[in-house]
Amino acid sequence: MRFHIQQESDIPASTQLYNQICFAIAARHYPPGHRLPSTRQLAMQTGLHRNTISKVYRQLENDGVVEAMAGSGIYVRDQQNPREIRLPPGPRQKALPDIDREVRQGVDGLLNAGCTLQQARDLFTREIDWRLRCGARVLVSTPREDIGASHLIAEELAPNLEVPVEVVPMEELESVLESSNNGTVVTSRYFLQPVEEIAKRHGVRAVPVDLNDFRHELNLLKELRAGSCVGLVSISPGILRAAEVILHSMRGNELLVMTANPDTGSRLLALLRAASHVLCDRPSLPLVEQTLRQNRAQLMRLPVVHCAQSYLGTATIDQLRKEIGLLSAAA
Repeated sequence: MRFHIQQESDIPASTQLYNQICFAIAARHYPPGHRLPSTRQLAMQTGLHRNTISKVYRQLENDGVVEAMAGSGIYVRDQQNPREIRLPPGPRQKALPDIDREVRQGVDGLLNAGCTLQQARDLFTREIDWRLRCGARVLVSTPREDIGASHLIAEELAPNLEVPVEVVPMEELESVLESSNNGTVVTSRYFLQPVEEIAKRHGVRAVPVDLNDFRHELNLLKELRAGSCVGLVSISPGILRAAEVILHSMRGNELLVMTANPDTGSRLLALLRAASHVLCDRPSLPLVEQTLRQNRAQLMRLPVVHCAQSYLGTATIDQLRKEIGLLSAAA
């Protein structure tokens, strides 16, 4: 993936690069464990000073998105909880005696490590109980200022999980977990570090979900003629900010970009009047269509509306089902 920095932009170059790298990681262009380009490579690609790139990498590391390995480079952090182990294959994949053998080997390993049989039973029971608690419910949490991102995640998770899915602002997560620490906390990778810190204090798992790579939408934007006005509508202010930075990095000043939250009627109407193309998320689509119908007489032409059908990556829901024990790891 190549990064583009618009030097004439009002957005600082370091912010442009930070947002583009975060999007690349969230959309799995750079999967966990992937080595990021060196500061020298990025300097040649973007024209930025290596000190600027190092500053961006340090910020990404401070935010828990990447990790630096001395003498090796910068790698996308593997967010999988270190307590999680790979479950043995189920009966469909292996014969029952093989499962018995793996159980015996697990017990033998604990005994060889110095555990008594009672301690081994306690360890197995505690781990199983912990995993059952993690699968009791899903709490989707982002900061209150971008709670729209939580609603986007919850909207796609709820139909695909057999457990309750609740939206909890990050500012209230501590008190919710104090009253009941059953469940798994889900968030965007952008907010993983603070959410993970709260979750750890209450002995629950925090799992990030990966975003859709929005390849179709990005290709659509690349093909628009210079001078076009693009409207971006989302219930998530964070998505709007990131999309605006990415679009500006792709096309510079070639496109006029307007953004709006769907429940801000006057701003949404102004956007629909000016834009030739409108990109929105699924929760925003009904309000966009309603505003177009109600104001048809005031519009010289109707914009082309494109709705992004998916906010999450294609594999992230199955991965989450595995994490909370709803899907066999061998399935």
